[in-house]
Amino acid sequence: MAQDFKRYPENDVGTAAVDIPNGADFTTNDALVGIHVSNIITSSIAIDVYIASGGNNIYLVKGAPIPPGSSLQLLDGGAKVVVQSGDRLYVKSDTASSADVWVSVVAAIS
Repeated sequence: MAQDFKRYPENDVGTAAVDIPNGADFTTNDALVGIHVSNIITSSIAIDVYIASGGNNIYLVKGAPIPPGSSLQLLDGGAKVVVQSGDRLYVKSDTASSADVWVSVVAAIS
């Protein structure tokens, strides 16, 4: 069976949490296989990445600093995070319009 790979890019993420995928809950059991957050401004930023699941916010990283011109890669080295139907991923910065985000997912795993 072929794998269903999906990607969710977001530009200019700022102080309001951006929800992924595209303003909706995940609808299947998926594996997050990559989350990349890049600082696109000339000063340091701090980012939060968390999953809303069952009424709780579960942080993958909270207040992680990213220097100017740098990025943070979550889930490197083969690590994966499983999300289930109804979960939602959020990314937020402490500075307006300061981060670009790329999330890679294997959808509908079984």
